[in-house]
Amino acid sequence: MRVRVARDDVLLVEVADLAAATALHRSLSSAPVPGVGQPVPGARTVLVPFDPRVLPATTLAAELRARAEVPPSGTEQPGRLVEVPTVYDGADLDGVAAHHGWSVAEVVRRHTGARWTVGFVGFAPGFGYLVGDDPGLVVPRRASPRTRVPAGAVALAGPYSGVYPRESPGGWQIVGRTAVVTWDERRDPPALWVPGDRVRFVAVRESVRGVSAPFGTSGSVRQSGLPNGAGSAERGALEVLDPGVQTLVQDLGRPGRADLGVATSGAADPRSLRAANRAVGNPVDAAALETLGGLRLRAHGPVVVAVTGAPTPLSTVPDGGGPARPHRLGQAFALADGDELSIGTPTRGLRSYLALRGGLDVPAVLGSRATDVLAGLGPDPVRAGTLLPAGPPPSAAVALTTTGAPDPATLPAPGDVATLPLVLGPRDDWFTPEALRLLTEQEWEVTARSNRVGLRLAGAAPLDRRSAVAHAELPSEGCVTGALQVPPDGQPVLFLSDHPLTGGYPVVAAVPTADLWVAGQMPPGARLRFRVT
Repeated sequence: MRVRVARDDVLLVEVADLAAATALHRSLSSAPVPGVGQPVPGARTVLVPFDPRVLPATTLAAELRARAEVPPSGTEQPGRLVEVPTVYDGADLDGVAAHHGWSVAEVVRRHTGARWTVGFVGFAPGFGYLVGDDPGLVVPRRASPRTRVPAGAVALAGPYSGVYPRESPGGWQIVGRTAVVTWDERRDPPALWVPGDRVRFVAVRESVRGVSAPFGTSGSVRQSGLPNGAGSAERGALEVLDPGVQTLVQDLGRPGRADLGVATSGAADPRSLRAANRAVGNPVDAAALETLGGLRLRAHGPVVVAVTGAPTPLSTVPDGGGPARPHRLGQAFALADGDELSIGTPTRGLRSYLALRGGLDVPAVLGSRATDVLAGLGPDPVRAGTLLPAGPPPSAAVALTTTGAPDPATLPAPGDVATLPLVLGPRDDWFTPEALRLLTEQEWEVTARSNRVGLRLAGAAPLDRRSAVAHAELPSEGCVTGALQVPPDGQPVLFLSDHPLTGGYPVVAAVPTADLWVAGQMPPGARLRFRVT
């Protein structure tokens, strides 16, 4: 076994196999170590977050080594059987057959004939990594992941099979589709399966009842939790007149849900969200709006708001008309009933945060009001007509000065170069010395394909793997926010708030926790340089 560094506050324990990883995860869950967060199991690893102020990394590493040396008990009972009716017409089915030199019928025969077991849950809520007993049914991941894989896609990667719970990016080979819903937050439990459950795929025709849903329709059920329509609210409210660009409800996320395959998510720039809440006297974790600009709101009743983050024009038009009143970024201000607030397009950075005194009173999902766009959890993106009521007024007063917000003048604009520190690992040994040199010596452009899942970066030269692992498949393992994951094309992706919980491409390094907010403010066209700390 080996303990690797995954970030300044996360270790990755590498063990012999899935049984050893499951045993270590069970040990950490049943007998927690003080200062350690919820671990994330993988195929042969356990990702272990910790608080360096409570527990030094060296002390934790020694404890993890001791626990990993305890062999699995071997007394675990097999789980229940789940059948998955599948239409085998996936976009990669012919390619999988050609890779093995088989017919398509042989791929289907072997996939349905294999006995599958849920090894662990990750990537997205309800996504089970299914381990089969057919050693020949192994296929490589795609060289470059798709940006959109439909819900219900049945796919293969390495020795695993899986079912995508909802539309999301993905690098697995799609062989079929199913109408089985693997994640429904209204169910108890919301996930269709848990580690240890057995799975059998059953080949069916399109006309079979329950499998006739159009491919690509949502495979999970979401409830927005956002009331719609104009009207008054007892404590005041904000009505959305124009939702602008990617305006979402966010708070500080939902940590501690890795057992369901749920990542923390939350604000891409938590510093700015905390600062906006402080400005209006809210607790720092109150729900607020995160927007890329172009947002227009109308006050229902008197309310107090503040906007932080990316600098953007702020102005209010009084009810009944009149000249627009400008407002300062980071400073709380009052809106009277009927006033219309406009938040323009940022001149630097990317995301602005609007806090409403009392917080946004929308229903929580799994303990948080954050919108996770990859997992499909939390409120839907706001739309015209959405009414956002305020919660109970906080006991704290409105702040006179802004504290904790980044200086807007320091945020990058398109074309600017920003520098981020990196902690190497856990898979830097997969890359050539030349690739590690290029990582820090060349600039990386933030492309337009970036989103809350991650910054897709483009460099003049790709990061090449060492020849010994040039075509190797990395068993899926836990990933952190700030991880710099490198697909086979050598162009890295810097994971942001809505990244998958686990992944199968090697992570060369990670941005330390204290600097993640900078990544959340990188606009397309800006450039990044990295320095190893």
